[in-house]
Amino acid sequence: MRTDIFARLDREPEPPKIEIPRMSRHRIALFGGTLVFYLAIVVAVLDSSWLVALDWKVMLFRPYQQWPELHAFLDYYVVLGQRGPTAVMVAAWLGWRSWRQHTLRPLLTLGTSLLLLNISVGAVKLGLGRLGPHYATQIGSAEMFAGGDIFPSGHTANAVVTWGILAYLATTPRARRYLSAVSAFVSLGVGLTTVYIGTHWLSDVLLGWAAGLLIMLALPWFEPLITRAEIWILSVRASWRARRTLGGPSAGVPGEPVPVLVPRTLEGVGDGATARSETEGPGLPGSTSQALDGPQEPESAPGPATEPPGAGGPPGTAGRSRAHSAHGVRAERTPPGPAASRRPPHADRTPRSGAAPARPVTGGPVAP
Repeated sequence: MRTDIFARLDREPEPPKIEIPRMSRHRIALFGGTLVFYLAIVVAVLDSSWLVALDWKVMLFRPYQQWPELHAFLDYYVVLGQRGPTAVMVAAWLGWRSWRQHTLRPLLTLGTSLLLLNISVGAVKLGLGRLGPHYATQIGSAEMFAGGDIFPSGHTANAVVTWGILAYLATTPRARRYLSAVSAFVSLGVGLTTVYIGTHWLSDVLLGWAAGLLIMLALPWFEPLITRAEIWILSVRASWRARRTLGGPSAGVPGEPVPVLVPRTLEGVGDGATARSETEGPGLPGSTSQALDGPQEPESAPGPATEPPGAGGPPGTAGRSRAHSAHGVRAERTPPGPAASRRPPHADRTPRSGAAPARPVTGGPVAP
């Protein structure tokens, strides 16, 4: 007997009506406040203010030496902020949701958020070039523009975006609240873990939280682009399936007629008969459009095929040989006439008036 758990694994009969988040005034206000916080952290680090002094105090405190018993567990916990493993796990879940709900929006939203994350965080990292705590050269220095790539924290920003996308794509308000709390807890723990291990400054983690939150708040601006991408992908898939089903390069194009070969009756050509087939279409001979367009002028049938004098064999046999080789069926013989007599010429026999003298088979002289 099936239970509700296994019933949820089946595809829904129709795509559900998912409410897409809008860029409301409240969301715009949060985006503006987070952006100001982001810029304030960057300015404070560049100015080597009290925030840089706090970074050095936390670093010299060496949390991994104060609580060494947590080190083994936190080494595994920090993986929740690595882009590769987390992207695979979340993509698998969202892929199942896309299949079940008949929509590509979950996967496209995840791809858009990760693309924005790589561009924004990667550009700031390479542009500022801050060194990490383990590579610091001067106590009290901000270690900026020294060829590093740890400001802001990529683990922290990735944890905010990857786990926050689950809350963003939630279908009910209750699920959205629960998933928002879970993603906040995971991203907060990942950021503090990087400070505990000593791979990031505290200001790196603060900027990583702000960078991830900016991406999550800006996603509604990219919803029209995601919708257009989904429509285009589905249309390409539909046309590909139509071409695969019907066959041919032009199949699946709406409004284009598909040519059909219709066999016609046998028409006599020379001494034999040949079969003709034409593509049925408007205005073509032999198609059903002749009954609608009116009678057409009859085609002139070609006359009997002849061969030039001197060719091997009596005249009239070329048409039969062509018909036999083209169709594999022996054509009907025509009654032998004066020009195609099978009897050898005789000296005492005179040809009829108006008929050409018979050519001897053996190539001898023609009788007078």
